[in-house]
Amino acid sequence: MSKTVINMSNIIKRYYIGQPNELQILNGISLNIHEGEFVSIVGASGSGKSTLMNIIGALDKPTEGQYLLNDTDISKLSDKQLSDIRNKEIGFVFQTFNLIPRTTALKNVELPMLYAGVSKKDRTKRAKELLELVEMQDRSTHKPNELSGGQKQRVAIARAMANNPSIILADEPTGALDSKTGHLVMDIFHKLHKEEGKTIVLITHSPELAAETERIITISDGSVISDTGADVSVPGNTEVSA
Repeated sequence: MSKTVINMSNIIKRYYIGQPNELQILNGISLNIHEGEFVSIVGASGSGKSTLMNIIGALDKPTEGQYLLNDTDISKLSDKQLSDIRNKEIGFVFQTFNLIPRTTALKNVELPMLYAGVSKKDRTKRAKELLELVEMQDRSTHKPNELSGGQKQRVAIARAMANNPSIILADEPTGALDSKTGHLVMDIFHKLHKEEGKTIVLITHSPELAAETERIITISDGSVISDTGADVSVPGNTEVSA
C-alpha cells in the first residue's frame, strides 16, 4: 500500500467558541489520502468543504481531532512551521489565480522558490521548465493582465509546482473559466498526476469535474456522506444526522 500523505481522524471545527453564536462546521471527519491519488472533495456551498480545504492546506487548525500531513501533526506546529509546510509540501491552485499583477509569469512561478531560499539561477531554470510543462513558455515575459483566464491558471499551476510539493491542492480551479478552457486545465492536472506522480486534491461543487478523478469524497453539512470511485454514482440527498 502506498504511503498515507493525509490522515484525518475525527476532525471537528468550531467558530465563536463559548459564545451564543458558536458554530460547528465540521462534524468529526475522518479520511485518508494516499500518495499518488487523484481525489475530489465535492459539496454544495455551505457544506464545509472550504473549511476542510483550509485544514488540509494547513491554513487553519482543527478544534478537535488529529490531522497528520506526511506524518506531521499539524496541531503541534508553530505559525512559522506551518508557513514552511505550506511553501514546501503543498502546492495551492485557486479559482482566482492569485498571481502578482505587476510581475511576469516567470517571476510569479519563481516566487515560492524565492521564499524557500533557492538560488536565482536555479529558480529561473526550474520556472522555465515548469512553464514549458504547462505549455506557457512563450508567455513567460507576460504579466497577468496580458493573459487569458486559462493562461493565468496554467501559470498558477506551474507556480504550485515550484518547490516540488508532494500534494497539489486545487480549490475550484476551473470556476472562473469557460468549460472548454476548464477541460484544458483539468488535462494539466491529469498530466501532473500521471507523469509527475503528484497527489492531487480537487475541491469542487461540480459532479462533472469530480467524475474525472479516481475517487470522490462527498461532504454535506460538515460530514462525509460518501467516499467512492468516480465510476460509482454519488448519492445526491443522503441524510446524515448531525
